[in-house]
Amino acid sequence: MSLHDRARAAIQAALDSMVRAGQIGPEVGSARPEADRWVVERPKRPEHGDLSTNVAMALAKTARKPPRAVAEALVAALRGLEGDVVAAAEVAGPGFVNLRLHPAVFQQEVERVLHAGAGWGRAPSAIGERIDIEFVSANPTGPVTVASGRNAVLGDSVARLLEASGHRVTREYYINDRGNQVRAFADSVRAAAEGREPPENGYKGAYVAELASWLKGVAPELLTGADVEALGRACVTWMLRGVPGSPTLPGIRPSLAALRVHFDVWFSEESLYRWDAVAAVMRQLEAGGYLVENDGALFFRAPDGALEDKDRVVRKSDGTWAYFASDIAYFADKIARGYERLINVLGADHHGYVARVRNALGALGLPQDRFEALLYQLVYITKGGEAVKSSKRAGNIVTVDEVMDEIDEAAGRKGAGADALRFFFLSRSANSNVEFDIELAKKKSLDNPVFYVQYGYARLRSIQRRAEEIGLAPRAVPLPGDLAMLSHPDELALCHKLSDFPGMIAEASRTREPHRVVFYVQELARDFQSYFTRLKNEQDPILPPRSVHANADWQGSWNVAKTRARLAWIEAIRITYAQALGIVGIEAPERMERPAEGDAADVVAEDAGDER
Repeated sequence: MSLHDRARAAIQAALDSMVRAGQIGPEVGSARPEADRWVVERPKRPEHGDLSTNVAMALAKTARKPPRAVAEALVAALRGLEGDVVAAAEVAGPGFVNLRLHPAVFQQEVERVLHAGAGWGRAPSAIGERIDIEFVSANPTGPVTVASGRNAVLGDSVARLLEASGHRVTREYYINDRGNQVRAFADSVRAAAEGREPPENGYKGAYVAELASWLKGVAPELLTGADVEALGRACVTWMLRGVPGSPTLPGIRPSLAALRVHFDVWFSEESLYRWDAVAAVMRQLEAGGYLVENDGALFFRAPDGALEDKDRVVRKSDGTWAYFASDIAYFADKIARGYERLINVLGADHHGYVARVRNALGALGLPQDRFEALLYQLVYITKGGEAVKSSKRAGNIVTVDEVMDEIDEAAGRKGAGADALRFFFLSRSANSNVEFDIELAKKKSLDNPVFYVQYGYARLRSIQRRAEEIGLAPRAVPLPGDLAMLSHPDELALCHKLSDFPGMIAEASRTREPHRVVFYVQELARDFQSYFTRLKNEQDPILPPRSVHANADWQGSWNVAKTRARLAWIEAIRITYAQALGIVGIEAPERMERPAEGDAADVVAEDAGDER
């Protein structure tokens, strides 16, 4: 049972005792629906207590008493309860009740974390929905841009959250491998191979010329033949795979993999036409009276009372199918595959897409509410305060690969760029624009938020390694009474923070908001750093300094019980930290270099208080 659940149970026990004493009527007892109208939450200001509840205000009308009168009676009932949950309670404002909990409640949270281990914060698997989440799905006519990178990180992090909440998740990439864009791309590659300028609606950039050069070597007949569809398919294939050894064309799949984004399904749009799926759904819509012809084009007309009443073209006047036609067939196919929820990650300019898709599903007799869209805002790339508008490689785009490579090189670590991109993309809600500063992301400085967070994890591991070196490895399961030594206010406050983790993950999953996880881990890093610095100032280090443990009998003069309690607590923090970083796809490094002098080094206390 979580800390909040235990507090709620104590409040409910107090309410039931008030019913038995005749202070309030039985209509506010635990079996009544009114019991769901009140909450237990953290107060806005920590000095007001550990938790606060609005129960007196929620039940006052039913109890036919003023909220403060109910609150005062509740406080008295809580004092009379036997138990180790609520240590003190007081009435605040119009009828809030502020609670202070026994230290043992917080200490037991450490045991909960240690017992759960790698499962901490996660729901049992396969208890939720079967979900298909489609994201990125950028036209395979160019490398992965930074804008598509935000889509990728958001979609992948939401998928990780959903899995942590017990859902069965399929990650899907929809390959737009037919239509005007692919034909224009093929024409551009052919023009580059022949030394001509691309067509008016074509593609420019170094990567187009390099793809043309590659195809000359592996399939020259495609560049000289008349089959533009075959050339388009070849271009899509190599854009997805990448050209071996090319920094300009690393490939969409390898680029996303470097960003730690992997897909279970790569679905071809062209296959919907090859297997007659588009024609099949069009026949069904026509039979239902949802298709109308106008000026030689065919339009989808939404059912009466639909979310959007504008007719949408499904077949153009020249006889070619519009993108919306294949979209309808595609979403119908997903439902036929057995998914209970369909999620799409889209740019904010697609805000009208939800109504459009739901109308089509409804017209097909399929459940409309299975579809939802996650919309995200723009990404702005800056470097030294200046906007970055073009790529050194492609000439007209900024790719995730060049940004990651530049950060990897500056950090001296492969994967640093992926960490930075994922962190910065998730440091704001999807509804907010993101400004990504490449120079800040390259810094090995505590001014760099991703470095600060990762350095906090590396510090926890450093403390644990040094504890093992002096023979103080934490017990796998604390013995009874071990954790009673956790009494420092910061230690108890961090225990409370750990207790929030499962609820935060569940809420972030429900709202599809992975930025909540980044906010949480930033606060965890800050709170532990504050505690660490305070111990140094109070001359109460976690581990004995060298001047102590250099003596053979040092354990006789050192409070080993407190150190063991703190090491168990640190392991609980480390587990929570690792779970949070893993859910947003950011590495938890075992070791990191100490920030250089001048890089906010004054914030960093000596690791573990050891005098070296």
